[in-house]
Amino acid sequence: MKLISRICWLLVGGLFIFSGLIKINDPVGTAIKLEEYFEVFATDFSPIFLALEPYALYLSIFLSALEIILGVALLLRWRLRQVLVSLLVIIVFFTFLTFYSAYFNKVTDCGCFGDAIKLTPWQSFTKDVVLLVMILILLVTQRYLPKPGREATAGWAVAITAIIAFGIGIYAYLHEPFIDFRAYKVGNNIPALMKPSAQLKYKYIMEKNGETQEFTTYPTDTTFKFKQMVALNPEAGPKITDFNVWNDSGDFTQQVFQGNKLLIIVQDVRKSHPESFNEISNLINGAEKVTAKKIEPMVLTSSSGHDFDVFRHEVNLAAPYYFADGTVLKTMIRANPGIMLLKNGVVVGKWHHNDVPDLQTVQALL
Repeated sequence: MKLISRICWLLVGGLFIFSGLIKINDPVGTAIKLEEYFEVFATDFSPIFLALEPYALYLSIFLSALEIILGVALLLRWRLRQVLVSLLVIIVFFTFLTFYSAYFNKVTDCGCFGDAIKLTPWQSFTKDVVLLVMILILLVTQRYLPKPGREATAGWAVAITAIIAFGIGIYAYLHEPFIDFRAYKVGNNIPALMKPSAQLKYKYIMEKNGETQEFTTYPTDTTFKFKQMVALNPEAGPKITDFNVWNDSGDFTQQVFQGNKLLIIVQDVRKSHPESFNEISNLINGAEKVTAKKIEPMVLTSSSGHDFDVFRHEVNLAAPYYFADGTVLKTMIRANPGIMLLKNGVVVGKWHHNDVPDLQTVQALL
């Protein structure tokens, strides 16, 4: 029992630290996931959950930091019983969330490990059940764990962990994530990721006379009733499926991938930071004068044409603008506004509006 207890101790502590670090690395992405849950609960339970949406970012940083703090506290055996009870409360809540998402097919990606590791709803639920069992084991067998060191020393270590965790979250919010796990990270070829990496294969689930059968080719027997088509190699599918750029003149998606493009991404003019556009406008003006390596500025927004026309005159943003899906823009960059530099469809640079680059930096990447 001693061995089982210590294995659970290391696994639970390590997993909570890992999960918290992954999420606090991208607090805006975690906040977006929380907003999804709030919208689902507002529809299924009570509209009161919508009142939490403005606080999603704060909750994102707090909950992510709390996972790290509790994980470190557990490994140090600091106030062990209180920490285990806190972990139990958290995992019971997470288990309910993942079961609800899986059973009712509500939120298809729980965001447990951010964009780093994608889990299906049932995989997320299974993971939480395993953690729940291990925490219960620890509550019963905590006497088998190594004796804690000095209480004061462990307390200072937990306090320092809290400062570092919150610092990471705040810095990642004010800039871009430290590690980018998204499909639009620097070095990725967007048009290549919009295509399958291999030929997709499927199995067809059919029904006949009350019996279900599976086929790798669609049966010619018309007496079979189609039930479902399942991909056999889903990992070969396109990693980007919803990137489109357009305006009233038509589709401009392929033009984005031609030559050097300086994309100014303004997800929503109502939530943008107008004070950032002085530097952005200076960068655009400089880029338009470059002749050796022609750089074409393009503004992408999900706001309406009317709203954006009013906004761009207010901030003096003189560049052609196009429309894109708001969720895609949030995935591309966690800033509003943000800047992305493409070279023939390859992402060669990304900047938060707090880190607007100078023209020399942009040119050096092309």
